[in-house]
Amino acid sequence: MRCLLCGFCCRKTEMLLSTEDIERLEGKGYQQDFFVLLDKEGYPKLRNLQNHCVFFNVEDKRCMVYHSRPLGCRLYPVIYDEQKGIIVDGFCRVKGKLPENQMAQRGRKVLRLLERIDAEAERRRSAS
Repeated sequence: MRCLLCGFCCRKTEMLLSTEDIERLEGKGYQQDFFVLLDKEGYPKLRNLQNHCVFFNVEDKRCMVYHSRPLGCRLYPVIYDEQKGIIVDGFCRVKGKLPENQMAQRGRKVLRLLERIDAEAERRRSAS
């Protein structure tokens, strides 16, 4: 699947971050308070700036940390919907171009990622 560089997936993002995602971005020199927003339940999410991800270059319509981006961004447009389960995000303009086998493979990775993020958030809440 080839990205069309529309930037829609980077707008008003609610992308959850794993500890590994955070550490990878910190390793690139970014401070956590620049790119992480901790929600009330202890889940770290990508911070938005002017209605888009802080790492989205609006002029170029490109991710400034593309090679180090969070795993959830790498797996997009496959997402987890609480009512429907694993789906291809209907907002993605190339949604119909993802082969079924890639969707299934990415779907399994999305579920494992969410399990890891849930466990990390639970440890965070227990430590407080």
